[in-house]
Parts: sequence; structure tokens; C-alpha cells
Amino acid sequence: MFLARVYVTLKPAVNDPQGLTILGGLHTLGFASVEQVRMGKYLEIRVDAPDADAARAQVEAMCRKLLANPVIEEFRFELDAPAPAAG
Repeated sequence: MFLARVYVTLKPAVNDPQGLTILGGLHTLGFASVEQVRMGKYLEIRVDAPDADAARAQVEAMCRKLLANPVIEEFRFELDAPAPAAG
């Protein structure tokens, strides 16, 4: 079992209305030093795969097919190997 931590963010050229709303809220709360906020998605996915390469390929396919819109979003992920068996 592998744990994938997936980060999906808008491409830099894409307008981010949620980020602008959060930025306004932070300024209203007194956090005037915040200059920019970009909103994104974070997902944790457990993948049952025989090895890290197979797990990586599965997560990559998931991101390309469903989790990220390639027109406006970018993605990256980290893959944690399973913990060794106690013994």
C-alpha cells in the first residue's frame, strides 16, 4: 500500500477568484502583509500496487484523467512507500 499526496493548483496565468476572496478576507482581518493567495486542492490517495513505479503510474493517470484539468491546472504528487513490517 502506498500513500500519494497530490497537490493540484491553478496555472499561474489563470485567474483565481477564490484566492482573491481569501486575500480580501485576510486583509480585512488585519493581515495586510499578505500579497497573494492561490487556492488549490490537496488529496491523499492510498494505492495498492506491487511497487513504487506501478503506484506512481497509477497516480499519474488519475491526475491526468480526473483529478486535474490540464487546461487550467497543474499537479504534482509525492509517494510514500509502505512502512516495513514490524518483526
